[in-house]
Amino acid sequence: MATVIDAAMRGQLVERRHRLESVVGARDDAAQLRELLEDVDAALARMDEGTFGVCEVCRGTVEAERLLADPLVSVCLGCMTPAQVHALEQDLELAASIQAGLLPCRDTKHDGWQVSYHYEAASLVSGDYCDLVTADDGQLYFMLGDVAGKGVAAALLMSQLHAMFRSLIPVGLPLNQLVERASRVFCESTLSTHYATLVCGRADESGAVEICNAGHLPPLLLRRGDATLIEATGLPVGIFCNEQFTSSGFRMQPGETLFLFTDGLSESRDPAGEEYTTERLLSLLCQHQELLPGELIGACLRDLADFSAGTPKHDDLTVMALRRTN
Repeated sequence: MATVIDAAMRGQLVERRHRLESVVGARDDAAQLRELLEDVDAALARMDEGTFGVCEVCRGTVEAERLLADPLVSVCLGCMTPAQVHALEQDLELAASIQAGLLPCRDTKHDGWQVSYHYEAASLVSGDYCDLVTADDGQLYFMLGDVAGKGVAAALLMSQLHAMFRSLIPVGLPLNQLVERASRVFCESTLSTHYATLVCGRADESGAVEICNAGHLPPLLLRRGDATLIEATGLPVGIFCNEQFTSSGFRMQPGETLFLFTDGLSESRDPAGEEYTTERLLSLLCQHQELLPGELIGACLRDLADFSAGTPKHDDLTVMALRRTN
């Protein structure tokens, strides 16, 4: 494990130890807490010995993703007992269920807007972030992002983004300051290797749209048979704690659509190893931009399926379409 990750894991373990020590004598489940305290001490001892992240059975390397999600892990996947494998499978199924509960309604209509999305994990859980929030002032917030990494660790960070934006949106900050605040909290509360690309936008009943693109793939504005790319205006969130962001605004007319996606779409590959590409997506969307959001996403997914021809997916895939209806 890298030094910066070791330091962060040590701090996390020390804090966990202090919390356990403070309650272990006053709880009915003291025996279980003492057992957990012993596990924490064992992990700290492995750090002192230089064996943290080394499998206790085969002496190979424990998967970094699993250590980031649980620093108490001491064996690699290949050396887990059947009981441990079963427990891990149950944990993953629970994590997938919890993550599904964080997703918004798949089809939303609000003040002249219609929104649909498709969310597909490459494994049981996803590191993509997708949310829709109606604020007290009636504005519709839409967020789509991609956390660096995959699996459980990325899914945990996705849930952190979800909680941060759900907490910050009611404050009523200007959009760029909303993203700045979220980025600062994300940066201060995660490892320096963690970041996320993100599009955060809001739309009102007049058709006005404002977008802050933090290092993400450009959303596509479909109007009059053409597509305009809305480029990133800042770095991904979590890179620097004091990063400043800017936003851009435009007005959408009835029949116009904003299309957002993660690289699980544009970087999908066919059997020959060729990527789907943004250019192919642009061509498809321009041909079908009269479709409603759910229909447009369906056309996109069918074209992707034809292109990939059964090639296994190696990245999470999320797309969102936001259409002005009146």
